[in-house]
Amino acid sequence: MKKVFNEVSSLDKKCYEKYLLSEEILMEHAALSLKKEIEKKVKNHNSNILIVCGVGNNGADGITLARLLQNRYKNVMLYLPFGAKSNMAKIQLNRVNTLNIKQIETIENINNIELVVDCLFGSGLNKPLNNEAKKIIEDLNSINAKKISCDIPSGINSEGYIYDIAFKADTTITMGALKISLFSDIAKEYIGKLKVANLGVSDELYEEQTDTYLLEKSDLQLPLRKEVNSHKGTFGHACIVIGSKKGAGILASDAAFNFGAGLVTAMVHEEIQMPYYLMQSHTIPKNTTAIAIGMGLGIYDKEEIKKILDLKIKKVIDADLFYDEIILDYLDENLVLTPHPKEFCSLLNLTKIANIDVKQLQENRIKYVKEFSLKYPKTTLLLKGANVIIAQDKKIYINTFGSTALSKGGSGDILSGLIVSLLAQGYSCKQSAINASLAHTIAAKKYKYNNYSLTPNDLIKGIKNI
Repeated sequence: MKKVFNEVSSLDKKCYEKYLLSEEILMEHAALSLKKEIEKKVKNHNSNILIVCGVGNNGADGITLARLLQNRYKNVMLYLPFGAKSNMAKIQLNRVNTLNIKQIETIENINNIELVVDCLFGSGLNKPLNNEAKKIIEDLNSINAKKISCDIPSGINSEGYIYDIAFKADTTITMGALKISLFSDIAKEYIGKLKVANLGVSDELYEEQTDTYLLEKSDLQLPLRKEVNSHKGTFGHACIVIGSKKGAGILASDAAFNFGAGLVTAMVHEEIQMPYYLMQSHTIPKNTTAIAIGMGLGIYDKEEIKKILDLKIKKVIDADLFYDEIILDYLDENLVLTPHPKEFCSLLNLTKIANIDVKQLQENRIKYVKEFSLKYPKTTLLLKGANVIIAQDKKIYINTFGSTALSKGGSGDILSGLIVSLLAQGYSCKQSAINASLAHTIAAKKYKYNNYSLTPNDLIKGIKNI
């Protein structure tokens, strides 16, 4: 996993103090990283390349880039709609003015652009865009060309929120380190492929403490069986509580069995049709090692649910229980919570952390996840979304592998089944949430047919073949 930082100004300061690197040297490295990416994307030296620059140091990166590109590409165009105001922007512009680099006054009626480089606003954006800036971004988005953003697509602020409009990049080259603003659900639509520019300093610079991490495919640890002397009980016994909407619990049970649990029992009030390899019981079996509850629960008996929650067994809780105050008595170390945004808003309200709606949550998901984890550090929270956010003990883990293929009924039930399977097999709550989430999203990502056609059974099959 990779470290993610709330801000990088302290890292920049460390560059100056420890490595004696000036702001100007860092800028040259930033522009060089952009240049290398452009050279991969644009092979024709006669191509038209448009670099759009703001007034500050993000714009200065773009001006520096124009200077580095002018020997390789014949038609580099600079567009500075608001001029150059920061000291570095002025210095770089003075250098460019000594060269034969074309500066344009407008992008109206501009044609045959191969590549647009967005260097308008960096991650320091802290106010809504004016009408002129919005019109520029709108015009840039309408250009049929490859698109690269410097540091972060213009229009996304330091929290990952978009005021009105943002530049839609194919690739974002972020400078030096990953920033938390790159991983909001809203920003995901605009980032494209994310790459980190090396600013010419050792990785030791980024050994600073952080509480936020980006999960990678290599972090996935599948429940592979290495024990030779084993039996079905060796791999745990998962119990899934079936509610009035039975399909949800059946899907979770099937997923749990297919992800390695030695035994899977569905707790039912009356026998139902299920795959032959799944057991049924009217009570929680005595040898149960993990429980999943909440999926498709619907109408339920509170006293019965309370008895199940009172059991000192690891649990994954989903769906309907996030609307019931009963959950407040069980926010301890043996829980994994898997709400979607609306359910999490209810949970935030029940816990008196915040009274917000889904729109407000989506504008600042990571902030509210952190606040929940601060109040309940022993609970493992998995907030579903375009980017999955997992929190435990005030640490945040971000899974960006999610895809629209998972926007289907049953996907969340499969996830609960994967988590309870790992809990049953002895994984910790945090390990179960991370590994189940990675398996869930990576399997969907690998689905080779049209993403609208993914079914729960396809997803289970994909997980078996990771």
